[in-house]
Amino acid sequence: MDNIQTVLGLATAVMYWLLIALVTARVIARRKPVSVTLAWLLVIFIVPILGAVLYLLVGDLNLGRKRAGRAEAMIEPYLRSLHTSFPADVSLPGGQLSLAINQLLSTQIHISAQSYQSLEVLDAPEDIFDRLCDDVRRARRCIRIETYIWFPGGRADELAQALIEAAGRGVEIYLLIDHAGSRPFFRSRWHKQMKAAGIEVTAALPVRLLRALVHRIDLRMHRKLIVIDDAIAYTGSMNIADPAFFKRDAKVGPWIDIMLRIDGQAAAGLAKVFAWDWEVETGQRRLPEVGNTPDNPSQWLMVLPSGPGTGEDLIGHATLTSIYRANHSIVISTPYFVPSEAILEALCQAAHRGVKVQLLLPRRNDSLMVGWASRSYFEMLLQAGVAIFLFDGGLLHTKAMLMDEQLALVGSVNLDIRSLQLNFELTVALTTPESCAHIRAVLDSYQARSEQLLLSRWQQRSKVARGLERLMYFMSPLL
Repeated sequence: MDNIQTVLGLATAVMYWLLIALVTARVIARRKPVSVTLAWLLVIFIVPILGAVLYLLVGDLNLGRKRAGRAEAMIEPYLRSLHTSFPADVSLPGGQLSLAINQLLSTQIHISAQSYQSLEVLDAPEDIFDRLCDDVRRARRCIRIETYIWFPGGRADELAQALIEAAGRGVEIYLLIDHAGSRPFFRSRWHKQMKAAGIEVTAALPVRLLRALVHRIDLRMHRKLIVIDDAIAYTGSMNIADPAFFKRDAKVGPWIDIMLRIDGQAAAGLAKVFAWDWEVETGQRRLPEVGNTPDNPSQWLMVLPSGPGTGEDLIGHATLTSIYRANHSIVISTPYFVPSEAILEALCQAAHRGVKVQLLLPRRNDSLMVGWASRSYFEMLLQAGVAIFLFDGGLLHTKAMLMDEQLALVGSVNLDIRSLQLNFELTVALTTPESCAHIRAVLDSYQARSEQLLLSRWQQRSKVARGLERLMYFMSPLL
């Protein structure tokens, strides 16, 4: 008996050592950023078995064989068809900033600036739902909606009813909704009523235990995109959720968001982003109808999709490019600030060379760990001369950047590693003076409801707070 116990003990020790050694070797072999590699090794060595299992589940960027195969096969028909014949004799507004982003798009994923007829910046939830519901009621042919969160209640129910009525008059409707982010929706009566009305509802990246064996289970469809008749598009930071009903028990106040309403050829370009995601998830091709580009268009924007399968970290590259190209001012609004080392260094360098850098963050965050991780960067930023403003009017959920008053990046991406490298995200680059002025006005309104954080005051925080910040700093690459 003793011999059997000894053999079993040795076998267990050997298996344990082999598991940790193999997972450690796999982490190192992936050649991820040093901060990410060290964070995973820290987790694996502190909680060995659990850490190793977690890495095998969510450590590698794995879309799954079917999705990866579809994405690879779709690059030619989709990304290249997004390319617009951009006139050689036309200069984009925004100078070198917009030129750099356009070159990045053209070289990385072979698309370029797209024209539009009109653009509205909507920053009040009532206005967003009013305009959206009116457009849905006027839809004649098709509606495509892609969102991370659909939370029943309030104005979201009004939109759901408008969609059901649109389906009743023959409008084709496609909904692509993230499974993890919208569990209340998939359990609600609206899901059943929509399917009964003929609306095609697909759960994006469904989370099931068995699927963890073939692909990473924490990848999220985080885009916010609505396209109506391939002629009108909405995109920005707002989910399909009424702030008066959504997460009221989180005690962070209403979510504050921004959406762009775009009318014109660029709407069809955004519809192709939806069509890409729909085909990756379902295998069904639903390309939009593209209308004629107006003669001599004068208003242009750039669509930046990123995520596994195509455009990996494209938005991160655009962010870095615009920070380094800015000469006068940078204003950033983001709810979750856990930057990569490259973006953190770029912001500090910009402040050191005299660029006025302002960071707008919510005072209270709905994610405790992300909140502590964000605060771990404050002292370094403040010492470099970055101005940090803490917003008091709710959870500032708007994701927007404004560079030199000439280039605005507005979309779904948070300034954290997860959004930049893992999630499916969508950002629009605006370059016209009018659109940048609208974004500036919105950011100014946020700053007016914020308190500037002073370095002298921040340095008086407790030792306990500093300890939690250091711990979350090490974990930040995994958040």
